[in-house]
Amino acid sequence: MRIGLLTEGGYPYVGGEGGVWCDRLVRGLDRHEFDVYAFSTGQAQEDAGWVELPPQVQRVRTAPLWVAEEDGVVHGRRARRRFTEHYGELAAALCTAAEPGTAQRPGTAQRPGIAEKLGTAEADRFANALHGLAELARDEGGLVAALRSEQAVRALERACRAPGARRAAREARVPDLLAVADHLERALRPLSLDWYKEDGLGAVDLCHAASGGIAALPGLLARHFFGVPLVVTEYGVRLRTHYLTRPDASPAVRSLLAAFHGLLTAETYRAASYLVPGNAHARRWQERCGADRAKLRTIHPGLDATPFARVGEDRRTQDREKDEKREKQEGQEKREHAGPHTLVWLGRVEPAKDLVSLLHAFAEVRAAEPGTRLRIVGRPSGPEGEAYLGHCRALAAQLFPDEADGPHAVGRNPVSFEELGGPGAETTADVHAGGTVTVLSSVVEGFPVGLIEAMFCGRATVSTDVGAVVEVIGGTGLVVPPRNPRALAEACVSLLRDPERRARLGAAARARGLELFSVEQNVAAFRGLYLETVARTPVRRPVLDGAGAPQPFAAPAEAHVPGHWTEPTPRAVPTWAVETPEPVTETVR
Repeated sequence: MRIGLLTEGGYPYVGGEGGVWCDRLVRGLDRHEFDVYAFSTGQAQEDAGWVELPPQVQRVRTAPLWVAEEDGVVHGRRARRRFTEHYGELAAALCTAAEPGTAQRPGTAQRPGIAEKLGTAEADRFANALHGLAELARDEGGLVAALRSEQAVRALERACRAPGARRAAREARVPDLLAVADHLERALRPLSLDWYKEDGLGAVDLCHAASGGIAALPGLLARHFFGVPLVVTEYGVRLRTHYLTRPDASPAVRSLLAAFHGLLTAETYRAASYLVPGNAHARRWQERCGADRAKLRTIHPGLDATPFARVGEDRRTQDREKDEKREKQEGQEKREHAGPHTLVWLGRVEPAKDLVSLLHAFAEVRAAEPGTRLRIVGRPSGPEGEAYLGHCRALAAQLFPDEADGPHAVGRNPVSFEELGGPGAETTADVHAGGTVTVLSSVVEGFPVGLIEAMFCGRATVSTDVGAVVEVIGGTGLVVPPRNPRALAEACVSLLRDPERRARLGAAARARGLELFSVEQNVAAFRGLYLETVARTPVRRPVLDGAGAPQPFAAPAEAHVPGHWTEPTPRAVPTWAVETPEPVTETVR
């Protein structure tokens, strides 16, 4: 089949969100054809170029979200009237929809969810207005100038001042209206693209949006114009991120933009044939945002287990290689990292990882097991990460004085801060292989990729109960509450003192990782979901014979199998089958 893959800020660009799993998905489904429709998020991303595309990618269409391309379209009086009507309806839906930001957290059921709060009337009003703007853009050539016009701002102002508007909308001032109109112009830029033609998105059998939000908007329009089924994957719920942005904006701006993204999400969830969360945490958020449970299919992200096979499958060979390298290494630098009691932490250095609690926990571990060392391997994430790394270095120097093996040796701190690629840490697999227990100490975590890599290596793990950690670990590791150094230390000590338990947990973790989180299971799950979606979708483009009658079996299944039978062979046809029967008529008196 032919898949239209919709991405925002990711594949096929070199850098970006979700690019790796999209590339693995496309390469794994080599029997399908892919048309990629991608939004770029900046000039730097476009300058970095694309990844190497496999042959099954037939076409790539891109459009920038960070700048509006002038189309030179000037609307006439009738088109301006249509725009005012549809944009005004969209603005009215934003102003009258109940505040979605007050929804209860996932996991509780005391208050109604976002879908109930927004209301069916506002959702239908929003969907009709969105489709009306899309039809206007297709008829007239684009909406770039119209969305930037004073006409749009005045329509938004009338909706805010109309009876029935929420208090936050009524309190919007001119700067607030300009800020909201500017955001809507950016969000509605996909309406002006030329992707919605018979030879564009109308030619695909299925649209797959790699994320929700703006990336799914072309899929909504392809479904509206051509009836193309839509599948939406959300490894992180986009609507949730909008609640955490613009903290300095006025209440009116936050309220109107939250209503827009809430209504867009509700329409996406309603129109999609299937919604694919990456874990139970994202699934709960989707349900609270109005998703139908019958449409939800959880498919975990797929990771490549090949780089970790050597460590996970042959520990004895790895131990021999480790000893040989240690003998060749001068001094103690390698030996101290490869000792039998080494805790390993690997990831991005930032406050959400709570390395401070890890260092305090390690102080208790050292008191119970004096020979234990801690390796913190990772790069800081931005300026905030740099400052946090400096704070953690200072704390480690304060908690743990340097140690020396003898009176004439140079002392070393039992806590080391490293980066991948340095001595003794050439790859992620090498880092996990050099440790006894892998630790995760985060207070905020989405899908813990680093934890799965440790599982591929057959390592016993100690983690905090955040995000999707429990779902990933299952019963193959120890899980403790976040921000609890004592519990973290006790779990680490219990594993350090029980090598047989470490071995059992490590073997179980590797088996679970290969079964649930490999690339192969991810690709197989999407292959089945694609077939199920198309099988449940009515035929949109019936094949007609020479007389214009439907020909349901014009492309038999064996036509897709190479061989001599793919060429049609003439067969004798009885005369009664080709003669046109005379119509039966009835005289009306």
